[in-house]
Amino acid sequence: MRTADGRPLLLAVVGPTATGKSALALWVATQSGGEIVNCDSTAVYRGFDIGTDKVPVPERCGIPHHLIDVADPTEIYTAARYSRDASRVVREITARDRLPVVVGGTGLYFRALTRGLFPGPGRDPVLRARLGRVARRRGVDALHRWLGRHDPDSARRIQVRDEKRLIRALEVFLLTGRTLTDHFASTRSPIDDYAVVTVGLQLSGDELQARIARRVDQQFADGLLDEIRGLMAAGVPPDAGPLGGLVYRQAMEHLRGERDEAATRELIVRENRRYARRQLIWFRKEPNLQWLSGPGERLETCQAVSRILDVARHL
Repeated sequence: MRTADGRPLLLAVVGPTATGKSALALWVATQSGGEIVNCDSTAVYRGFDIGTDKVPVPERCGIPHHLIDVADPTEIYTAARYSRDASRVVREITARDRLPVVVGGTGLYFRALTRGLFPGPGRDPVLRARLGRVARRRGVDALHRWLGRHDPDSARRIQVRDEKRLIRALEVFLLTGRTLTDHFASTRSPIDDYAVVTVGLQLSGDELQARIARRVDQQFADGLLDEIRGLMAAGVPPDAGPLGGLVYRQAMEHLRGERDEAATRELIVRENRRYARRQLIWFRKEPNLQWLSGPGERLETCQAVSRILDVARHL
């Protein structure tokens, strides 16, 4: 699918968790001859199905889904790798004369694909260990204050408790002498020849809260805890990256006896709401994003996206 001036077209469906992005993407792909490209940082891992709400294969309506189950749980799947993989898949979909539909809520992955990532320095284990010691001795907030003195824009983007991203931002600055913000400003997207149409889904606070609670209940009913037990029995180490993600981290704590199931469910709901707020903040900074109010499975939402695509095709 292309625009009137010949540019290949890409649709992205983004926004907070539990807004119905997958349902909307599946409807559009079915109606418009599309293929779906995952943009969720945990869904790339094999075996992590229930906590990521992967659409079961029988419910995919025959639509190809890409970049799901492409990494082992012990691998580190970076935004840079996602950008390379996703840009390749997007071009392959276009070559088949189909519409790439990128869907998910991992803002950094989306930005890496549509705006680019700088080819940053490799990881420096010695420097990372030193920064980790600072965090343990003085608290993670000390890293955040340090970053704020040198790169206030990155400090505003990165949460005070996000030790992993704080260490990476400081690592880049200390190794290159340039801030992440400076590096990002000089990058370009690997698909900069595409016309990217981006829609974001947003719901009222009460509606989102209710949807999150229902989803968490369904995840437990579908066997979330058994899924984690199976992963552990298969040899996935407790410190594997995806086990530290939302839903899985709290469920792991429950399995270790840190809280009962009811309290764990409540905690996952609260953490999902916090995550949804961070996603909104992130995506509201994305240029040319068109917000739609309503869940993705609602027919009016689907039809609105269809109209947006029709306009884009004639530009």
